[in-house]
Amino acid sequence: VALQQQFDDVFWLDDVGWYAVGLDRDKQAITSLTSNIGHLLWTGIVPPGRAQRLAELLVGDRLFSGWGVRTLSSHAAGYNPLSYHCGSVWPHDTAIAIAGLARYGFDAEVQQLSRGLLDASSFSGGRLPELFGGFDRSDVGVPVPYPASCSPQAWAAASPLLIVRSLIGLLPDAPNGRLVLRPRVPEDFGRLAVLDLPIGNAVVDIRVDGREATVDVKHGNLDIAVH
Repeated sequence: VALQQQFDDVFWLDDVGWYAVGLDRDKQAITSLTSNIGHLLWTGIVPPGRAQRLAELLVGDRLFSGWGVRTLSSHAAGYNPLSYHCGSVWPHDTAIAIAGLARYGFDAEVQQLSRGLLDASSFSGGRLPELFGGFDRSDVGVPVPYPASCSPQAWAAASPLLIVRSLIGLLPDAPNGRLVLRPRVPEDFGRLAVLDLPIGNAVVDIRVDGREATVDVKHGNLDIAVH
């Protein structure tokens, strides 16, 4: 709590309503709006009273392209949709934002970003690339490839797994033999299943329909709660 308060005191920008991306050598705030605010939600360092504003920004038109979260706001002076750090979309970056939103209970925003990124994957054979252009979905209609993007790429390959974890609300506590689920799968996604998942000394099958989940403990012992 003390670290959270100290962080908020130093980095929160009242005049714009988001956190500074850093401090310069003179300890002055760098005020650019970036995807890093999603990372802050993921860490849990954001006080609950600030989280709603960050959720609105992450799904707003400055950061959300319709496919994923831009690294830099489209309203920033340095924005370039084909700049690696200043306007492109990194799938793993968006997945971290999704996990952060899930941590604070923003279900609609989790679904919106998840849907955008999964839609983007359909243009690359189901395999998300390292990054793609930050052009707006309504303007272009397809994710614009980034010229030097790697595919396959490890960060991008992990992104769908974090999306699945966020959608089913998977919160394992292996040392204490406990599993908490808070499912938020869009109804039109149909059934989502995770099979043969090891948690501590247990192995489970998880099946989720919307906000309903069933867990079959195939081996071991596990205390299960579904919220």
